[in-house]
Amino acid sequence: EVIRVSGGSAASAWARARGAGSARSGGRFAPLRRMADWWLLPDADAGAAARARRAVTERIARGGIDVLLTTSPPDSAHLAAPAVRALPWVADFRDPWVGLHFKSPPTPWHRARQAAMERHVIESADLVLAASRTHVEALRASGARTRGLEHLPNGFEPAGESASEPDPEHLRLVFTGTLSMMEDAATLLDALHELGIRLPETRRRLRVDLVGPYDADHEDRAIALGLTGIVRFCGSVSHAESRRAQRSAEALLLWKPRGAGYRTMVPGKLYEYLDSGRPILALLPEEDEAAAWVRRAGGEVVPPGDVAGLARALERRYMHWREHGRAPDQRPEWLAEHARAALAGRLASLLDTVSSTPKEPK
Repeated sequence: EVIRVSGGSAASAWARARGAGSARSGGRFAPLRRMADWWLLPDADAGAAARARRAVTERIARGGIDVLLTTSPPDSAHLAAPAVRALPWVADFRDPWVGLHFKSPPTPWHRARQAAMERHVIESADLVLAASRTHVEALRASGARTRGLEHLPNGFEPAGESASEPDPEHLRLVFTGTLSMMEDAATLLDALHELGIRLPETRRRLRVDLVGPYDADHEDRAIALGLTGIVRFCGSVSHAESRRAQRSAEALLLWKPRGAGYRTMVPGKLYEYLDSGRPILALLPEEDEAAAWVRRAGGEVVPPGDVAGLARALERRYMHWREHGRAPDQRPEWLAEHARAALAGRLASLLDTVSSTPKEPK
């Protein structure tokens, strides 16, 4: 059963203004994002959440519902939970509270308001789920009074044995995901430029596909650095095409937004990368939880922003490929624990437990 509420959120209006399917963007919408941070709390989807709350309340009143589950981002999804509840509530955080941890609130008042909203959700829910162990630890250390707290990681849909199209003439590196507002896309471009100076033959033997939406500034930077023909900005593609690109790569590139707030984030695409079996080269802080995943799978981690370090890692990868050819697939056996079917079973068990536990008085 799917119940939809009308759209019209500020986020959807912004998406329409960008143009559906547009892969190349600039900084034209930064002022709109800043305005949303000032006037829309906790985020630009607050209006849609209010409409969803009415729909949720009406549906619960008709009966046949055992548990209420809200999942974010957007954080406003948690505001869809009715104020007066007769049902147990599970609040699921696929990312920490974005407006508090991933952005800089424009004023101390905004920070306090975002923190109060986050705390209300965490303390009101009967069970809180977090996608990373780092986030679980942060919630425990926050002093918030949680009734229950569980780690439920992100996962992936196994792609199965699909044919890949390796390129014997070129060392092919692939990144899939959004490049917009990602500082380390520039780190990669600078490292490729440095590698080309140090080892000129890589300019005809190295190819880099950046698959996903990107900022115009990145493409302009690549042209200025003389990387035309080496780096290809592929834009948005279907999920199936993205998975094929991952399988065809000699190595996969990984990074995420910088900042202390992002230390709890384990990018969802990391699981798909691991499922592809291809080696991973990541720009991540050494102590980052995602970095530990990469190293556990035999990948290499370079600090964010380290142009020289990334250039050296690329050179090592290139020399190994030149001497030994394509690296064999190495899909970790333990990855099966993170397949969607396994995680759905775990979630179902948690929902069964919550629904059968007598509710505490509020």
